Amino acid sequence: MKSVGVAILGLGVVGSGTYKILRDHREFYRQTQGVDITVESVLEINKQKALALGIEESKISDNIAEVISNPNVDIVIEVIGGVEPAKSFVLAALHSGKSVVTSNKELFCKYWHELEKAAKRTNAGLYFEASCVGGVPIIRTLIDGMQANVIENLTGIINGTTNYILTRMSREGLGYETVLKDAQKLGYAEANPSADVEGYDAAYKLSILSSLAFHTKVPLDKVYREGITGIQAQDITYGDELGYVLKLLAIGKNGEKGIEVRVHPAFIRKDHPLASVNDSFNAVYLKGDSVGDIMLYGRGAGDMPTGSAIVSDVIYAATHNDVKYATFKNGAAAEAGVKFVTDFKSRYYIRFTAKDRAGVLAKVAGIFAKYNISIVDLIQKGEDCENIPIILITHETNEYSVRRALEKIGALEDVVSVDSMIRVEV
Repeated sequence: MKSVGVAILGLGVVGSGTYKILRDHREFYRQTQGVDITVESVLEINKQKALALGIEESKISDNIAEVISNPNVDIVIEVIGGVEPAKSFVLAALHSGKSVVTSNKELFCKYWHELEKAAKRTNAGLYFEASCVGGVPIIRTLIDGMQANVIENLTGIINGTTNYILTRMSREGLGYETVLKDAQKLGYAEANPSADVEGYDAAYKLSILSSLAFHTKVPLDKVYREGITGIQAQDITYGDELGYVLKLLAIGKNGEKGIEVRVHPAFIRKDHPLASVNDSFNAVYLKGDSVGDIMLYGRGAGDMPTGSAIVSDVIYAATHNDVKYATFKNGAAAEAGVKFVTDFKSRYYIRFTAKDRAGVLAKVAGIFAKYNISIVDLIQKGEDCENIPIILITHETNEYSVRRALEKIGALEDVVSVDSMIRVEV
């Protein structure tokens, strides 16, 4: 039976979960996978944390060189997070010829090209299933399950924190700040939640996933990003009246005009498969030209779900001699000639406050007509009020046309304010 030794860099939430899975399922993997996987080393400055997990003191180290030079270590698991020192540690492992399994989406998104270049020099494996969507096997699906397809569309709810916040706002009619504080108390959101609520986390993941799906490098700077901090409870309520649910979506499309990649809040119909993905759960909806629609759903974070994805990669690396790398030219920037769509098309939910005077809607409609924007639904709220909210949904139109139209509408004398613009995906 093949024996494989691993090292775990960091025993935080995910690292500890990974260790527990490897420890508790060792015999199961021997029986079902034909491989004996042992943890030969851990990098952890808090020795007591490692000892509490039952790790032998001789296997605990605070020195990366000691871990990398261990001849019993074949695979290095990086679960430190962030860019440094994780990047230096991973490169050291790859330069020594050891395969690496990582859950670090920021590191992988920004420096995939450097890591892969180092891996190729020593023919080392580089595995990253846990970097995107936690325990949901989306990476393996894209690499080993969808090869027969040209993937046309990838749409996902890929950040659990924002999905939890928006779910609570929708169910309970609460404001963003109130739910954010609850999410922080429960551990769903960090003390500084900007990586999640401003859409950075989802943008990292979309960069990785769309590169795999479309077989071309999609750098982070090509991903349009907008978070949920400006979302107001009343817009969620109005959207509900119109038959929509609000989600932070990561959207990747590969069409005739090029690739469009964007992360932003969006309304979707209540009967859309993603509409029922609530709380901290994640899901990715794929459309292939041969298979049609596929959706993967599950927990997008946590010690055991993410640990599951990490161990899956460890087993794959331990049982496959061939090493796969990117199917595209993996550089820091996009390949020359690849087009990216910035003036994308969508439907739009728009809310503005206007003075209760005759002719206001006619002026607004005139501006929309000038930019070839037509209206599907319109709701006027309030009676006997000096200022009234007006909510409308447009037909599909171009992003830049809507922005220009709203600038003109906001300048109208009878318009008090343009309050919200949220995209509607169908």
